[in-house]
This record gives sequence, structure tokens and C-alpha cells, in this order.
Amino acid sequence: MDRAIEELFRVALGLAEPWQVTKIEFSEADQRLDLWLDFPAGSRFGCPECHQPCGVYDTSERQWRHLNFFQHQTYLHARQPRIDCLEHGVKTAEVPWARPGAGFTLLMEAFILILVRNGMTPTQAARLIQENDTRIWRLLQHYVDQARAEADFSQVQAVGVDETSRRKGQNYISVFMDMDQTRVLYVAEGREANTVKEFRQDLESHGGSAEQVHQACLDMSAAYIKGLQEQFPQAAMTFDNFHLIKLLNEAVDKVRRQEVADHPELKKTRYVWLKNDWNRSESQQQTFDALRSSKLATVRAAHLKSVFQDLFAVEDPGEAEHLLKRWYFWATHSRIPAMIKAAHTIKEHWDGVLQWFLSRLNNGVLEAINGLIQSAKAKARGFRSTDYLITMVYLIAGKLSFRLPLYACATHTK
Repeated sequence: MDRAIEELFRVALGLAEPWQVTKIEFSEADQRLDLWLDFPAGSRFGCPECHQPCGVYDTSERQWRHLNFFQHQTYLHARQPRIDCLEHGVKTAEVPWARPGAGFTLLMEAFILILVRNGMTPTQAARLIQENDTRIWRLLQHYVDQARAEADFSQVQAVGVDETSRRKGQNYISVFMDMDQTRVLYVAEGREANTVKEFRQDLESHGGSAEQVHQACLDMSAAYIKGLQEQFPQAAMTFDNFHLIKLLNEAVDKVRRQEVADHPELKKTRYVWLKNDWNRSESQQQTFDALRSSKLATVRAAHLKSVFQDLFAVEDPGEAEHLLKRWYFWATHSRIPAMIKAAHTIKEHWDGVLQWFLSRLNNGVLEAINGLIQSAKAKARGFRSTDYLITMVYLIAGKLSFRLPLYACATHTK
């Protein structure tokens, strides 16, 4: 009966000759199952360099954490052989159930990857399998690095860049994206012009070409503008309309805050002016309707913002430029300092603003990804290091091709 059970576990583990299950221990009290694997004397194993079958030189005892057996933690134990290759000398032979140097089996690693890629934080996954989350992060970083090494960027022609932080106001990262494939290409620590240089080097190391990138979408960050001009001189820059509207929203709110002291009816109305007709609540819309006919500077500023926003519905680039010029004249003659300043900022970036009507690029996808990152940060209650945050960004939005580990066919020779 014992031999039949051992054979059952050998088949379940996907073991091929010469590996056998030689011992099983089950502890109900410890909720633990231990399986010992071994090979007969005289077995031969492939050299990890040349794959030629070689005799065993010596062995070392190893342990690997495997998928739970129902609710019971399961561990594999084995003498991992070192072989004596005539060409390459003494080498550690690979085992079919785990990658070299790993403390988990391949199937356990696949399970952990699936947990994290489907919404669990590494800490939650570690808690579920009762492991230290540092081991989980090491595993995730290994597979992200492996998948990125195999990524192909040869078709990248339009890129976007945005920033996000590890914690509020701290440790910024720059996220570079393929705008056509909506995937994160590269994440750099910091938000300086030099991060664009790092991105170009990474792009080219994956088969991409800076000369092939003809479109770039960004906010009006001076650092990103400088970096893109230096590293991607062929790329026409589009200033993302999301950030343009954000610029005007900030100006509107500044006007409101300046007026509220003399006009108490503006108290607690911030979102009345920042939202649009289609996303205000019923009470916000009632407040807006009650104030829209007044001569308040806040009302006029909000109207300027609304008209600017409507420009992006224009199809013809020539008409859009004509209307934008009219809007700029109106804004700069509005006698509202915050709106005048915002209009001058738009004028300084005029070509990139108009480029949108040709490229139709926007960082909405990057903003959506930023939302996913913020959600992951909230669930994780922050990340202990910037490296962890970068790993998570690749997992969430890199569209990386992970070769989920499965048991390989036997390559060992008896």
C-alpha cells in the first residue's frame, strides 16, 4: 500500500525517472505533509551547460515549499546531485520541479504569480500561504526581470510619460508607455530629464529605435520636454488635454478661494465648478444653476474652462487653432489673474496643444494606470521600497508575457 501511495504522489508531482518518492510523512497536528524524493544509485543527470548525461559527484540536502495538500503545507525534500562533467567540471544538476536556487517549486511559484496578478498584494499572498513577504517579492522580481528581458519593443512608435509617487509627495517614478499597445514599457526612479535617457537606452536594448518614435504624449513638465527633445528629436510632442483641463481646474479653484471671503455662497462649492454638467450630483447642479447667472469671477472662470474643454470636440485642426486663438484672447482679457496666467502657460506650449488635434493622443490610459497603481498602493498600505513599486507597475500594466512555470518533461538520463 505504501508503495502505491508513493507512486501516486510521483505521478501527481510529475516526476520522471530516475526520481522517485521514497518517504511520506503527514502530521495532522502540524497540518504539514513532507515528501522525500530520491534516485537510485548509478543514476545519471544532464549537465546544465551541455546537457550531456553525467555521473553523480556528490549531493546536498534541499527543501522546497510546494502547493498545499488541501489545507496542509507541503514540502519536498531531496538530495540535489552535483555531476562531474568531462567538459565543464563539477556542476549542480537541475531538478525538474524547481528553478535553480529557488525555495519554492515551479507550481507554487505559478500559484503565487496568479494570486498577485489577480489582485492580491504580495503581503496578502504571503499571509495566505504563511510565508515571509520578502520571499514573495524576490519571486515577483525574478519573473518580472525574466519577462522584461524577453520583451520586444521593435514596433513602438508613439510613447507617453507620466509620473506617480511611492508615497504622497515622496519618491517619484516616471512611467513610460507604448500608446498604441497601451502597455508600460519602462519605469524609472525620479522624474528628471535623465529618466528619458534611461528610457531610450532600455527601448533600444529591447529592439526599439528612438528614430522610429514619431509621437510623444506628456504633461507640460519642463524636465520631460527637455528629455524628449534631446533623446527623441523625431517625436512630435502632444500636451495631454487631461493635464490642460487640470491646469484650468486649478485656476478656477484658485479664483473661488479668493472670492469666498466676500461671497459666502461659494463655500463648499469646489466640486460644483470642477465637475461638468454630466457628472454633477443633483444638489451640485442646483447650486450651479442658482449661481450661473451671477457676475462672480468664479462663474466666469468656470465658463472659460468649459469653453476650452469644448474645443476638443472640434474635428478640423485649422478650425481648432482659430477657436483656440479666440479663446486665448478672451481668457487674457478676462481680468481674472489666475485664468490669464493659465492662458499664458497654454500659449507657451502652443504647438504641443495644437498637436493633439493631429495625433489625438492623450494620457488617459496613463491616468487609468496611475489609478490602478494608487489602488494597489492603498491595498498594500504603501510599498517599503521604490523597487517594489516598480515591480508592481510592471505586473499591473506591463502586459508582460510570463512563462508560467509548469513541470518540464524529464531531461535527466538514467
